[in-house]
Amino acid sequence: MIRLQLGNKQVEIPFDGKTIAGVVVLFLVLSIAFTSFYQVEQEEEAVVMRFGRYIKTEPPGLRFKLPLGIDTVQLLAVRRQLKQEFGFSTSGATNPSQYSSPATQEQEKQMVTGDLNAALVEWVIQYQIDEPTEYLFNVRNADETLRDASESVMREVVGDRTVDEVITIGRQEIEGESLEKLQALVDKYEMGLNINQVQLKNVNPPLAVQASFNEVNQAQQEREKAINVANGQYNREVPKARGEAEQQISEAEGYATQRINEAEGDAARFNSLYAEYKKSPEVTKRRIYLETLQKVVPQLGKKVIVDEDAQQILPLLPLDRTGAK
Repeated sequence: MIRLQLGNKQVEIPFDGKTIAGVVVLFLVLSIAFTSFYQVEQEEEAVVMRFGRYIKTEPPGLRFKLPLGIDTVQLLAVRRQLKQEFGFSTSGATNPSQYSSPATQEQEKQMVTGDLNAALVEWVIQYQIDEPTEYLFNVRNADETLRDASESVMREVVGDRTVDEVITIGRQEIEGESLEKLQALVDKYEMGLNINQVQLKNVNPPLAVQASFNEVNQAQQEREKAINVANGQYNREVPKARGEAEQQISEAEGYATQRINEAEGDAARFNSLYAEYKKSPEVTKRRIYLETLQKVVPQLGKKVIVDEDAQQILPLLPLDRTGAK
């Protein structure tokens, strides 16, 4: 007999074989009901396995499976972009393999460059699960394998360059080459992953030499600034001087053309006049004389013309109102 306390009352339930059978049946029914259905979210796909063997892959929605552990389901966020961080960590990560322990982070970012210098390199990779079955079954713990592969590739790429290239001018090349090599390695292992991006974050020299390196870097920046200022001044002054030279050359060529045309015109006019003079010299002389007087006389001012034989003209007659004699 089982006694249950319900408020102020005690209820006695007979404990016999039928009760036990009913409880077992109810438990089985509830277990079957709760383990027969599962929900696949919009960004996920479900890999269904029966007794550990792959059966099928289900898209998003409410799905059915065989209950009581016969079928097991592995949900994978195939439409979400995942990332892994190396040498540092961001709080609030939902991906367990996004970052490693602090001690491991220090080891991850310590690298040796091709010129045997040290550098502290922090980087991020972004990836997606492209083939769920390859991701689950081809490699044991694909996320950790991806971390090891990414670190190996980054050390190889950094080891082929000088410390100046790693810290300053070679970042973009390092990112591109690392992405290409990491994707090739993932494809070789058939991990079912697609690497979207490899991005360098903080790249610094070791703490012991950071101050000296910053001074050198600042000197290089000042040098580049001075060169850019000089190039800017050169680009302003040289085109200006060339323009002024071309303008003077054009003016000189125009003046030369003008003088040549004037000389040729004068020569042609003289030749024409000479040809007419040879035909009738007296007429040409008189015409030239009259044309010359026509140009000269208007420039002489007011004139009074009298006959040379005229008499009784006062010698002091003021002929010019201006008082000229």
